[in-house]
Amino acid sequence: MDPDLTNKLLDAVLMHVPFDGWSEAAFRAAIADIGCDPMVARGLFPRGAIDLAVAYHRRGDDAMVAAMKAADLSQMSIRERVTFAVRARLEAVEDREAVRRGTTLFALPTHAAEGARLIWGTADRIWDALGDSSRDINWYTKRATLAGVYSSTVLYWLGDDSPDQQATWAFLDRRIEDVMRIEKIKAQVRRNPGLQKLLAGPNWLLSRVKAPEPRQNDDLPGGWVAPR
Repeated sequence: MDPDLTNKLLDAVLMHVPFDGWSEAAFRAAIADIGCDPMVARGLFPRGAIDLAVAYHRRGDDAMVAAMKAADLSQMSIRERVTFAVRARLEAVEDREAVRRGTTLFALPTHAAEGARLIWGTADRIWDALGDSSRDINWYTKRATLAGVYSSTVLYWLGDDSPDQQATWAFLDRRIEDVMRIEKIKAQVRRNPGLQKLLAGPNWLLSRVKAPEPRQNDDLPGGWVAPR
C-alpha cells in the first residue's frame, strides 16, 4: 500500500467526514480534492471510506507507538506506562469528530466485528511496544482488559468538555485502578493453596492456550490483515 497516497487521501477525507461521515460521498470528495485516479484509490481501498476509517485508526496507532518510543518509560511502573500509552493514543487524534463518526460506523452490526478488531489491535500494539513477552493465556487477558479500558475511555473522552480533558485522564486513572484491583485478587488466589487445588483442572486447561503466531501481510489493500 502506498503510504504517501494513503496519507493524502486521509488528510483530504478528514475535511469531509464531519459533514458526510465515513461515507461514499466523503471518499469521492477526497479523491477529487487530491486529483487521484479513482481506480487507483479504489484499488487501495476497495470498500471506500470504510477502509479509510480503518487506515485512520491505524495511523493513530502508529503515532501512539512513535510517542512511546520517543518517551523515556524506563522509570515508570507498568501502570504508568499503560496510562501513558492510552493518553498518547488519544492525544494522537487529529479530529475528534472523525473518531465520533468512526465510533458510529463501527457500532453498526455490519461493521461491529471490525471495530472490535481495531480496538484489540490498539491494545495489542501497546503491549507489544511495552515489550510484553507472554505467550500463554496472559497474552489474551492483557489485551482484552486493556481493550476494555481503552474503549470505555474513548467513549468518555468523546463527551468530555473539561479543560485539557482532565476529566478523561481522571476517568482513565479510575479504570486502571479497577484493573489493578482485579490483578491483586488474582495474585491472592494464586497464593491460596486451597483454591489452587480447586482450580487445578481449569488451570491445566488454560495452560494449553497459546498466543497466536505473528501476523503477516498487514499491508494488503483495504487494510485487510491476514489471519494469525
